[in-house]
Amino acid sequence: MLRRPAGAAGWRDKVESVLKARQKLGKYRIEKRLANGPLAAVYRAYDSIHGLRVALKIPHRRIMDDYFLADFRKEVRLTAKLDHPNILSIQNADFNSGYFVISMPLGDETLGDRLTRRIATSKALAFTEQILSAVAHAHSLRIIHCDIKPENFILFGPDYLRLTDFGFAKLARGRIDASGSGTVGYIAPEQAMGRPMLQSDVFSLGLVLYRMFSGTLPRWPYEWPAAGNQRLRQKLHPDMVDLIRRAIDVRPARRFRDAIHMYNVFSRIRQPAVRAGQVKRK
Repeated sequence: MLRRPAGAAGWRDKVESVLKARQKLGKYRIEKRLANGPLAAVYRAYDSIHGLRVALKIPHRRIMDDYFLADFRKEVRLTAKLDHPNILSIQNADFNSGYFVISMPLGDETLGDRLTRRIATSKALAFTEQILSAVAHAHSLRIIHCDIKPENFILFGPDYLRLTDFGFAKLARGRIDASGSGTVGYIAPEQAMGRPMLQSDVFSLGLVLYRMFSGTLPRWPYEWPAAGNQRLRQKLHPDMVDLIRRAIDVRPARRFRDAIHMYNVFSRIRQPAVRAGQVKRK
């Protein structure tokens, strides 16, 4: 859920184990650590008041200062603006026993986990609709996610995806100068240079879709055709292949202008893509 910052060599040696299994934190009882990043850990916990399991995102105590807490507060506030079925909501955020605790619904696994197993083209197209719809909603509010990757889509049951982790998100207002935050392998070239824009999320979306349908993640310099292109063309309608190719153009001006545009184009070509997949399977 969290990611390694660029240049943070050896960060795993410095990350602290914050909470232990069965340890209580207010109404929460910690059950298991799900992820451990340089800034925060994510736990599965039991909410003793509501009687259900939740995911807790908790910053490490060693960074509990105003500078880092401002970023976590910003994440909470940006997520609160988003009301969409495919975006993971924050149930609560508060200081609890000296920790800043963000509580969220608990999913089953990430899309990254799911992609390690075979996935039918029809299901991948259904996932595509949810993925694009979620990011399109964020873009409608001028919110750039800045860390689109399979690990930030949480799967609830076999078919329902929700986007999470707006910790790197930015508001698209005029020129944005920011650090090259994001995840290596999915970050757009201009974002890596500190210039994130709505088209940067489009680029990352294209890479997620390319990997989901081809089983391969393209690498810099993203020249077409990339590795896995043959499998991509075997599985998808040419219009769907062109959508992915346009999304990962290294020149932002040649991509879709935002995820709304990309989602609208996908909606027009989805049925031919589904029919093409059915014919190929036969």
